Amino acid sequence: MILTVNTQLSQPIYEQLRNQIVHGIAARQLLPNEALPSVRRLAADLGINLHTVNKAYAALQGEGYIVMDRRKGAVIAPSVPCDVAFLRTLSKNIMLSAAEARCREMSEEAFIHLCKECYQGVSENGEKESK
Repeated sequence: MILTVNTQLSQPIYEQLRNQIVHGIAARQLLPNEALPSVRRLAADLGINLHTVNKAYAALQGEGYIVMDRRKGAVIAPSVPCDVAFLRTLSKNIMLSAAEARCREMSEEAFIHLCKECYQGVSENGEKESK
């Protein structure tokens, strides 16, 4: 899986990296126990500060997506539990999206349909498939 950053986006670079890795795991491009590049190597490859990569890895570790191993470095976690903290965060994110959809007068059925489409549409590149 190739990671990229876009400095033109308002989204912080560490979040871009975090999100790409999560998409890679969901799309099975990154498999359990697979090693990620070292912080220094990834920072050098992308031309970014190593603290930015470190921040992305720390977020992924805190969320259970990766495990830090002294010998192997960062590796994809064997499994990612659907714990209470995740459900709380997911609920908060869905609530905001639902509120935005409602403000734009999107029907409940259309919102649920779009949610299903997005869930089912995680493709090999980790993005929603275009139709």
